[in-house]
Amino acid sequence: MKALDGVSQAKPVDWRKSMSDNVAIALIVYTILNIFLTVDAIKETGLKSLAMLCLVVLVAGITPACRWFEKRWRDISEEEAHDRALAGAYRRDQILLWLLALGLPFALTLVFKTLG
Repeated sequence: MKALDGVSQAKPVDWRKSMSDNVAIALIVYTILNIFLTVDAIKETGLKSLAMLCLVVLVAGITPACRWFEKRWRDISEEEAHDRALAGAYRRDQILLWLLALGLPFALTLVFKTLG
């Protein structure tokens, strides 16, 4: 975005909205991965009951974790929400969120295949 004097200005950041968006997308990706990877593992191992129980436990486990990330950023002040100094903390939480969302379905699938 260019200012009238020709100096480029950064788009204002809102850490609250950005983390909320990340949580929503991470939950969708997590769910899709969990379903597809687990269904594949169930077919290979035949552990249907255990797989369903683990899915319920993982969904019950990921939801509080995602709520924690979102609440942590939702409850910051208006001034903090636009403070670029929080970029490092935001990036750390974003990475942890995505490691959980992407890592847990693969870890669960590995457990099923090991048990089967």
